[in-house]
Amino acid sequence: MKTKTFVTAALAALALSTTAFAQEVTLRIHQFLPAQATMPAQAIEPWAQKVTDESDGRIKFELYPAMQLGGAPPELYDQAKDGVVDIIWTVLGYTPGRFPKSEVFELPFMIPNGEVGSAAFYNYVQENSADEFAGVHVIALHTHGPGLFHSKDPINSLEDLAGMKVRGGSRIISDMLAKLGAEPIGMPVPQTTEALSKGVIDATTVPWEVTPSIRIAELVKNHTGFTSQYGLYTQTFGFVMNMDSYNNLPDDLKAVIDANSGLETSRMFGRVMDNGDATGLSIAVNAGNNVVQLDEAETQRWIEAAQPTIDQWFADVEAQGIDGKALYEAARAAIAAEM
Repeated sequence: MKTKTFVTAALAALALSTTAFAQEVTLRIHQFLPAQATMPAQAIEPWAQKVTDESDGRIKFELYPAMQLGGAPPELYDQAKDGVVDIIWTVLGYTPGRFPKSEVFELPFMIPNGEVGSAAFYNYVQENSADEFAGVHVIALHTHGPGLFHSKDPINSLEDLAGMKVRGGSRIISDMLAKLGAEPIGMPVPQTTEALSKGVIDATTVPWEVTPSIRIAELVKNHTGFTSQYGLYTQTFGFVMNMDSYNNLPDDLKAVIDANSGLETSRMFGRVMDNGDATGLSIAVNAGNNVVQLDEAETQRWIEAAQPTIDQWFADVEAQGIDGKALYEAARAAIAAEM
């Protein structure tokens, strides 16, 4: 009888330990920037640590920066969707045409800062373009802060941009640069350092936040922004999880992921972008670089010159059966609601 009791107790303990073991999971996060860059260091890593802590260590993460698991940045979204990795963080504009309703946020002079833009973008997607994210579990959707120029030669007026080879980070941004008179050259942000060093480009469009990690303030000495409350452009980002990786979690661990997903997580990612902008700007100022803020009259010239990009986007999405004007107004309303 004692033997039977011992065996029963042992089997129960084994079952308990097996269940506990089965409920522990390690998730791989893949993204394209160096680990020390603002977003990996100040948003993704703290997010992962928070989830680990709130799951009592049952959810762990392996962080793979700078495309360490292979592929190129435009492949990241599919790596999550197809289950190559569990979670990715990427620029949505790296896959042109895939998020046509969401890319309205990339249009010129839309957002004032990353936190407002991120909250507005997340809310906009839930109402207008959630179907574009079918097949993945969304953790956060966000934007960066105001985009601006970083150039070898100063840009003090619209005319100074004429013929300049400028890196653009998405289809919309490259179209805008062309309509403003530049020669756009599309590339993911990690390629920018080499492109500037080798003279492939004369300037780049990135927010202040990313400039330290790609040495912009060392490579160029001129930076041009705008007086408008809205930046020249923004880009949109997705922090998304493979659907099976999410669905296979036990309910209590899903709840931990859910508690660290959505509007407030998106807002936090945008806030980190804004803090990074302040850091990047201070580095350029301390280096003695030429930081230009165009006055209201000159900024208005740029706003008017950028309008054809908006009109072109309306036409492009209308050809796909999408009411671009309605989405543009919805995006503006979402941004206004956060200001």
